[in-house]
Amino acid sequence: MRTVREFFSGVGLLFQGLRTFTTRPGLMWLGALPALIVGAVYVVAIVLVAVNLDALVTLLTPFARGWELEPLVRIGAGLAVFALTVVLFVYTYTAITLAVGDPFYERIWRAVEESLGGAPVELAESAWAGVGRGISNGIRLLVITVVTSLVLFACGFIPLLGQTLVPVLGALFAGWFLALELTGFAFDARGLRLRDRRRMLGLTRARSVGFGVACYLLFLVPFAAIVVMPAAVAGATLLARQALDSPSLPARRTGSD
Repeated sequence: MRTVREFFSGVGLLFQGLRTFTTRPGLMWLGALPALIVGAVYVVAIVLVAVNLDALVTLLTPFARGWELEPLVRIGAGLAVFALTVVLFVYTYTAITLAVGDPFYERIWRAVEESLGGAPVELAESAWAGVGRGISNGIRLLVITVVTSLVLFACGFIPLLGQTLVPVLGALFAGWFLALELTGFAFDARGLRLRDRRRMLGLTRARSVGFGVACYLLFLVPFAAIVVMPAAVAGATLLARQALDSPSLPARRTGSD
């Protein structure tokens, strides 16, 4: 029961983040712009895949030419390609949007930190060092999420399990990775590395996954990510503060992930 309560406590953090729209509406709507831009690019990409789906299927299934079941093979391959495209876009959307909208989302994170008190001071490091760390962490998370999505997509073809257990596992994995990505501002500002982030969020894993799953499910709703993305950054700040269990953590960690 405690795990269930923690899970829904994490879900509640996203809705607390949504309430930030009432206190900082201008900043939050500014944070919606990167989500809108990236979302528009993704929609165009999906449309292009759909328009060229027949050519892609022909390229991928030359072995089926002349088969009696060629139409069924081509239909199955087409559905697989389109589904894989959507899955990859859902899994990579957050990482790309955070990269594009970094200045906007950093302002949202900072505003939430200051409203809670004890906001961390800026680290004594060059801008390039901070950018390099963010890119490094982002690439690692992106690689992990893409590999995981491909494995889960392949498992989706397993009869029965593919239609029941795999979607649930997919949402849980996606929720965990989203929590890791979205809390990056709070942990990076305290000099904590990706390894520390995983460890600290792992101490409140049910809450972290609950928050991430709520974000993931709303990201699946067309155009909802435009509003949810800045709210998710605000909610992730609350999640990180709870995981850290301290108003600030000025001591910088060293070492590699």
